[in-house]
Amino acid sequence: MPEMSLTEIFGYIASMLVALSFTMKDITRLRIVNCVGCLLFTGYGIMIDSWPVILTNGFIAGVNICYLAKSRLCPQTT
Repeated sequence: MPEMSLTEIFGYIASMLVALSFTMKDITRLRIVNCVGCLLFTGYGIMIDSWPVILTNGFIAGVNICYLAKSRLCPQTT
C-alpha cells in the first residue's frame, strides 16, 4: 500500500466531511460539518497552491458562517 502524504490525507478528510454533510437532515448540523470540510479544503488548496480550491471553499465556508450566525442571532420561532 503506497504511503499517503499529509496533503492527501487532508484532502480526503475534507472530501469525506463535505460529502457527509449532504446526508444530514438538520440544516444547522449540515452547515457546521460542511463549513469544517470547506475550511479543511481551503487549507488543502493552500497546501497544493490552488487558487480555485482556496477561493471556492473559502467562499462557501463564509456563506455557511454567515447563515449560522444569522440563525444564532435571529432564531425562527415555529
